[in-house]
This record gives sequence, C-alpha cells and structure tokens, in this order.
Amino acid sequence: MAGKKPDGDEVAIEKKPKGNMVLIIVIALLVVLLLGGGAAAFFLLGSHEEPAKAGATETSQTDTKATADKKKSKKSTDHLAIGPMYPLASFTVNLLSESGNRYLKVVVDLELADPKMTIEMNNKKSLIRDIIIRTFSSKTFEEISTLKGKDKLKDEVLEKINESLSDGQVRNIYFTDFVVQ
Repeated sequence: MAGKKPDGDEVAIEKKPKGNMVLIIVIALLVVLLLGGGAAAFFLLGSHEEPAKAGATETSQTDTKATADKKKSKKSTDHLAIGPMYPLASFTVNLLSESGNRYLKVVVDLELADPKMTIEMNNKKSLIRDIIIRTFSSKTFEEISTLKGKDKLKDEVLEKINESLSDGQVRNIYFTDFVVQ
C-alpha cells in the first residue's frame, strides 16, 4: 500500500503480520514446556532404578548373611497352610511414654513350624512371655500405632523368640486383640 509523505512523495508502507509472530511465540513456549516436562519425568522416574543398582553392589557383600538370617526367621506368608497355633494369655503392658499413662493390651498367638515344638513352648512359656512383655513395653505409642510399626514389632518379637528356641522355630505371630489406650 502506498502512502504520501508531507512533501508529496509516495512511500510503500509494509504491514507486519502480528498473528504469525504470536503463533511462533506460543509454539516456542509449548516446545520449551514439553521439553522441561520430559526432562522432569526422566529424572523423577529414572531415579528409582539408580538406587536399586547402587544397593545391589552394596548388598552383594552381605547377601550370604542376610539370606541365612531370612531363612532363620522367615515369617510364614502362606495363609492356606498355617501351622499349629500356640495361644498365649493376654498381655497388658505400659508403653514407653513421658507421662506414663499409655498402655497396650494385646493377645498373641504364635504359629509353630512343627507340632512337636509344643513341649518346648510349654517349658519356655515364662521366657517367651518375658520376651514379649519387655519388647512391647520398650515401644512408644507412635512406634506401634501404624501398620508398619506393628509389622516391625512382630518381626522383632519373632526374632527374639526364635533365638531362644532349640527344637524348631515360630513361623509367625498373630495379634488376635490389640488395644492401645
């Protein structure tokens, strides 16, 4: 399009397409966002595999001992083939707390690996009760209030009881009543 200068000369005026420039900027921003999102996903999702590889080299040295320990105190996870049960009387213990006003009332059943263990369990009943009472009373409410805490408590008691047995092992521990107040 031509326009006139004040002195009368005609000048060609060019119109810049603003729509094209906005479109280019929007596309560039989208590309940057997609690349940033892809990089973030790569680092967040890829980071889970690296510790597993690093942990594999560290644990390879202690694999033999860990495998032996797991075989010794491996909990029974086959709930279709539960072994003989050895019920214990109710436990009521004070939990570890600053105010001393929290207590735990729990009923425990022990799953035995072999029915022949009942004789040893009867002979060591006082020892087993002592192990359970001392372990429970050394815990705080916060430690046993979650599912993970209860599982950790089971593992700890299971390990301590199995250390004191000679005729076999306790396969699992079941809390049939668990009240914290």
